[in-house]
Amino acid sequence: MKRGALDTFFKPVAPKKLKYEASVNTSKHASYPFSIPHLPAPFLEQLGFAPAEEGKLMTDQLDLDLVYYQPYIPDSIASGVFEFLRQELPFYRVQYTITRFGTPTQINTPRFTTVFGIDETSRFAADGSIVDAKTGKKGEASRYKCSPRPIPTCLDELRRVTEGTTGETFNFCLVNYYADGKDSISYHSDDERFLGPDPAIASLSLGAKRDFLMKHKPIKGGAEEPKGIKLPLGSGDMVLMRGRTQSNWLHSIPKRAGAEANKGRVNITFRKAMVKGGTENYYQYNVGTGGVYKWDPGKEKMVPWDKDAEVVEADGVEASVAELDGIEAGPSSADASAAA
Repeated sequence: MKRGALDTFFKPVAPKKLKYEASVNTSKHASYPFSIPHLPAPFLEQLGFAPAEEGKLMTDQLDLDLVYYQPYIPDSIASGVFEFLRQELPFYRVQYTITRFGTPTQINTPRFTTVFGIDETSRFAADGSIVDAKTGKKGEASRYKCSPRPIPTCLDELRRVTEGTTGETFNFCLVNYYADGKDSISYHSDDERFLGPDPAIASLSLGAKRDFLMKHKPIKGGAEEPKGIKLPLGSGDMVLMRGRTQSNWLHSIPKRAGAEANKGRVNITFRKAMVKGGTENYYQYNVGTGGVYKWDPGKEKMVPWDKDAEVVEADGVEASVAELDGIEAGPSSADASAAA
């Protein structure tokens, strides 16, 4: 057989476009505003190929310990997972008040957020109740001021794959939705005490490409700081930050103009909170006390979720399975306490 024929024989077949249907199986919990579908079976099959590319180790600068995957999620499903999560998860536009120089100041979080999980001192029993992690006994109702929520299956599948790849363990999943180029997150580090020393944080990017900027924290004594870093995170890319990175580096997603940023971006971060203070913090700043938002495919934007309206619609229309179009099948070669 000629060389050209051999190359053609062993060359991967281009993925075919398929129409995926959202799973009829759902995750339910008293703390969820609505049930959350599982990932479609074809997505799960393709997740078995993650990481799509080996991660690039970045340790060439002071205090930096980072692994950069381009991409982590296979191209065949990256856009589909983005559309699925944007449409199926409950989101919030959190407002909170801080005191600056003795004056109360209201902060409007410049992106949509949501969170699931619970810290290491507790766990969810099979019936969804919260129990002590050591004894297995049901905890007091007053243990948490917030209402912790178990990670729904669609996100938990991503967590398991990420844990298997990175060798890390996680008990929290924070999700940000950047609706357009005006949504952003300022420079910050995820170095809270409740994460323990040298925390590992895995940050998945889906949807629009956005710049991920990093800069070293000021060094005592006036020593020269390492040069800044810019990573153009595309759909399916992942950054694993670990070791001394959080205690020494800041990161951000700045505002951006242009059509690309306006396509919307979903960011999923997995991390591990050690004590209940982490649980209280994450729910305060990522759920808060405001209303729920849900993606409206017709209006192509997040809108306030109306439980009563959804019930009326469900009664009047035969339930159908949401279809996600244009997905390719087949394998292919952060404000208060929030990562970007």
